[in-house]
Amino acid sequence: MFYVGLDLGQRRDYTAVVAVERIPVKVGHILHVRHAERVALGTAYPKVVERMRTIVQHQELRGKCALVVDATGVGAPVVDMLRAGQLGCEIVAVTITGGEREHQGAGRWSVPKRDLVGGVQVLLEKGELKIAAMLREAETLRAELLAVRQQAGVGGRVRMGAEEGEHDDLVMALALACWRARRKVVGYQAGRLLG
Repeated sequence: MFYVGLDLGQRRDYTAVVAVERIPVKVGHILHVRHAERVALGTAYPKVVERMRTIVQHQELRGKCALVVDATGVGAPVVDMLRAGQLGCEIVAVTITGGEREHQGAGRWSVPKRDLVGGVQVLLEKGELKIAAMLREAETLRAELLAVRQQAGVGGRVRMGAEEGEHDDLVMALALACWRARRKVVGYQAGRLLG
């Protein structure tokens, strides 16, 4: 099974795509990053939808992948475009929050950013996440992972991400894919998680 994370950018932020493959091992599973890319700055969202169609319809992924989309801000209409595009895969909308707990409602999940990024850190520490060295964006992804920091935010809240002026787009796409890959799900229907 493959899990594709899509972090939507805007004019100064990249749209990033990361695909991970979940491979069973004796105890549990390991996630292998099989694809990482940044879409060119300024790419229109309909073109992003077409790029996602190309990725999820690839012969290795077709019919056995889930697409996890950052539905924060501009993400909601793009999620609608992806669902209308009938890509042939599960589509999970995730609003990234600064909250304390994840929850599901109104056809999407709300997940704290620290939980998403923290999940990637745990996988790396346990050796359960591997990044293929020959990926086009492997070095950029590694650099972003090293640049992720926890910082005290306004009102005592902890902020997690890249420092001001730095990018964490690939990390967030990876975090979305890993979040879904780690979830136990009974099934899905019309892009909605069940169970």
